Amino acid sequence: MARTNFDQLLQAGCHFGHLRRKWNPAMAPYIFMERNGIHIIDLHKTVAKIDEAADALKQIAKSGKKILFVSTKKQAKEIIAEKATSVNMPYVTERWPGGMLTNFPTIRKAVKKMANIDKLMNDGTFSNLSKRELLQISRQRAKLEKNLGSIADLNRLPSALFVVDVMKENIAVREANRLGIPVFGIVDTNSSPNGVDFIIPANDDAKDSIEVILGACCAAIAEGIEERKIEKADEKAAAEQSEEAAEARPRRARKARKEEAPAKEETPAEAPKAEEEAPKAE
Repeated sequence: MARTNFDQLLQAGCHFGHLRRKWNPAMAPYIFMERNGIHIIDLHKTVAKIDEAADALKQIAKSGKKILFVSTKKQAKEIIAEKATSVNMPYVTERWPGGMLTNFPTIRKAVKKMANIDKLMNDGTFSNLSKRELLQISRQRAKLEKNLGSIADLNRLPSALFVVDVMKENIAVREANRLGIPVFGIVDTNSSPNGVDFIIPANDDAKDSIEVILGACCAAIAEGIEERKIEKADEKAAAEQSEEAAEARPRRARKARKEEAPAKEETPAEAPKAEEEAPKAE
């Protein structure tokens, strides 16, 4: 797996933290220095933390599990949607629905409701409704699509949560903590790393910073998915070979028995006849 490039992070501005007066003391281990009243994040630690998070995300993806990406801040929405879609993972970029994780069955009902509306629209059930009723249903469908469309394929709780700006998405982090779901998060100098299992200390406001970190993490996820496909293909090939070997085994056994079978023995009726013919030969 490709390691994160220090210079790439530097160019993206990942090292810029917040003003000193806004800092969270819990982030002190990740701060390199202060310049002009702004904290500078230690990018050597950021590189190590990105690689650590990427390795863990790769293993989760390799096991076939889902990672939910979360960020409702304006500058991260498009990046999250693009990167998560590229690796076929669910994401939330609109308002975080309260109870999204802790009350997951209710969220699934809302997603099913959206699917049912689509089904009824396609089979012509709504053709007899008035324009006003159709408009109301369409608006309801659009609202559900906006809030829950990106998690329509999430049939069970995700195995991990990836959050951009843990302070803004603190409700999501708390829900994940309550259910024991590991949290990966880009944490700036004004945020608390408490509750985040895989901390990535970096600038969570700049688009370039968010993009380069998400790019590295999603590349690792893509590798995990690809390795899973290869392993499945190898397992399938091995299973087919074992089946062929099992079928060939009885055939080989029958052939061996035929080759090892003794020559036909004389029957009791033939033995006296041979004895009678012996004196004549003398």
